[in-house]
Amino acid sequence: MSLVLFNNTLLKIGSYNYYICNMKQSFKSKINICIDNTAQVQAIAPVIISASRATDIPAFYTEWFFKRLEGGYSKWRNPFSGADSYISFVNTQFIVFWSKNPRPLLSKLEILKSKGIDCYIQYTLNAYDEYGFEPGLPILSERIETFKELSSILGKERVIWRFDPLILTNEIQIPELINLISTIATELKEYTNKLVFSFADISNYRKVKYNLEQSKINYIEWTEELMVRFAEQVSQSNRKLGWNLELATCAENIDLNKYGIKNNSCIDTELIIRLAYQNKKLMEYLGVNIQCKEPSLFEEEEISTNAIKVSEGCYAEHVRIKKDSGQRKCCRCSPSKDIGRYETCPHGCIYCYANSSVQKAVSNYKCHNPNSEII
Repeated sequence: MSLVLFNNTLLKIGSYNYYICNMKQSFKSKINICIDNTAQVQAIAPVIISASRATDIPAFYTEWFFKRLEGGYSKWRNPFSGADSYISFVNTQFIVFWSKNPRPLLSKLEILKSKGIDCYIQYTLNAYDEYGFEPGLPILSERIETFKELSSILGKERVIWRFDPLILTNEIQIPELINLISTIATELKEYTNKLVFSFADISNYRKVKYNLEQSKINYIEWTEELMVRFAEQVSQSNRKLGWNLELATCAENIDLNKYGIKNNSCIDTELIIRLAYQNKKLMEYLGVNIQCKEPSLFEEEEISTNAIKVSEGCYAEHVRIKKDSGQRKCCRCSPSKDIGRYETCPHGCIYCYANSSVQKAVSNYKCHNPNSEII
């Protein structure tokens, strides 16, 4: 049993030797942690965790992740400098998971609940099976079933469907993409509220371009004209075929609001507020005041234009919405700390930007120790 020194108090947090030293406030961005009773190191202590844009933690590293959560900290390796740093989970209140096969999470969700940590899942579910773009994934029907199970447990607002990326080739034109999306949408329309997509940007990612060419994929770059044509057709299908999904793009500069398609925030402060407004620590961190008003027969209460409805009669007055400065220019995500590591996802997707080679990723995965501090 380990103890944590929190504001000069020792607290039990699990079976690892982990201490917080000289922490002065609940949501301080950097704290000192002591590991194995002796070594004192500096760590960041994020409130919102991203797990992860860099690798599929739910599919391959669920055991590692929950061991680190119990231990209270993990290491993270900077993909540019190669330097390691520490991440403390002492302040963590919310986790956004990213995955193409989050089935291993199903047995772990109660652990998050017991720790008072909320979450939602960005679930990438594409229908490229016959094209061989995603060779390491289970068949589509199994992934759809996992989606439905997660939605039934967490609620449809906490499982967000991503068809990402949209790839054009000589074989896959816009009508075929619409058909592929429709195949999944018909199954998921009662299990999610939103469909997020992005247009494959191949020329700006040398690794992606190289891998597609090596696989002899005759890809077609998206133009604004093609994006608009796709937007028209997917919006029409959403309406006419009764999907009734909120449509949104991820990190795209083009404005498609005319077609009812928004620019998405994948780490979404507003969604987090709606899902976790009863978490006082999280709302304090986000700068949110929750106001609940008694219904009146005589006059309508004035509600701030930037207020977010969280329940009947209750609104969140949101003080600030920040943008994550570490992401791409067109990304609208709110700040979070990503704990993943590049070159570690063995799905083998040929369009992947996070691996320089499938062989290297598979090798790293095989060498991974679930008891280590880092993926």
